[in-house]
Amino acid sequence: MVECKVRPILTGVAVTVDEVRALAGSLPRSYEAHVGGSLKFRVGQIVYPALAADGSRMGCGFLRELRPGVVDAEPGKFAWPAESDLRFNWIHVSLAAIDADEMRDLVEEAWSRAVPKYVAEEYGATRGYH
Repeated sequence: MVECKVRPILTGVAVTVDEVRALAGSLPRSYEAHVGGSLKFRVGQIVYPALAADGSRMGCGFLRELRPGVVDAEPGKFAWPAESDLRFNWIHVSLAAIDADEMRDLVEEAWSRAVPKYVAEEYGATRGYH
């Protein structure tokens, strides 16, 4: 799996929907879907990031056990999903509060849990993540 590295903002430059779209669209087995005004990326039927219609936030797969600490530590950056979605391994992220490196970490980590392990390992090896 791709290692998740949540780190503070380094550049202060907000991430755009187009940057998320470019990265997610480039990942193996990933495809774009539009559902109820939201842009979502899937591997099979698994949604791993979803972008709000207004482009302000991204929901993405995230390790369940790390969510409380991350949301408590950086509430301006991370937020809980709706109560009805708490059963999923999901977190919301303000795109204005992250930089491109952090977005890449979040999207790649979410994607790596949606694809077969060998696909994530192969991708990580080609990127020097091992």
